Amino acid sequence: GFFRLNWPLMQDTAVYLTTFMYCLALINIIYGALCAMAQTDFKKLVAYSSVSHMGFVLLGLASLNSEGVNGSIFQMFTHGTSSAMMFMLVGVLYERAHHREIARFGGIALKMPVYFSLAMVGFFAALGLPGMSGFISEIMVFLGAFQENQLLTAIATVGVVLTAGYILWTIQRVFLGTLRPEAEGFKDCTRRELVTLVPLAIASIVFGVLPGLVLYIFAPSTDLFLSWFAN
Repeated sequence: GFFRLNWPLMQDTAVYLTTFMYCLALINIIYGALCAMAQTDFKKLVAYSSVSHMGFVLLGLASLNSEGVNGSIFQMFTHGTSSAMMFMLVGVLYERAHHREIARFGGIALKMPVYFSLAMVGFFAALGLPGMSGFISEIMVFLGAFQENQLLTAIATVGVVLTAGYILWTIQRVFLGTLRPEAEGFKDCTRRELVTLVPLAIASIVFGVLPGLVLYIFAPSTDLFLSWFAN
């Protein structure tokens, strides 16, 4: 909506509200991450994680420079793969356990090694691990945003630390530790689940190593978009 309507129609307002948008993105990133960390429901944690990650999109958009805007658009794309994968991963566990309470899981990696391997790809892509698609988009957003507002961008990096905190904590509680008795009957990923999860895992890795496959597609449109603010 911002890219297609608001900013093209109200260019002067976009420049005038830059600091406000930075502050809004900052709140979005940190508050969303704190909400995710507080969740006991696996699906709600992923949902609030998405809220936090959309703050990076807003941060890149507010920068109004090539690195930030390209990173913002790329973040929407990469989040579309990692978030979809994480929601699917939650669905796989719910199909077996019929609940989403994080505290009632544990030791799943021992019982479902293929699922655990795919989950690590999805979680680390969302975390922004170097080599994964999420890292490229986030580093581009920060590089662009830092050029315009060093202080608020530096504060926004707290969100990266919080993201690592709740994702690693979730991995510890759900996948590591002692296997609970109720999980003894859990089966590993079915063929149908692999068909949906593996392509998303491949995309998270490929676009982390070769981001140009996507960036080159929308870069010309981004240049045109930014040219409106250069005049």
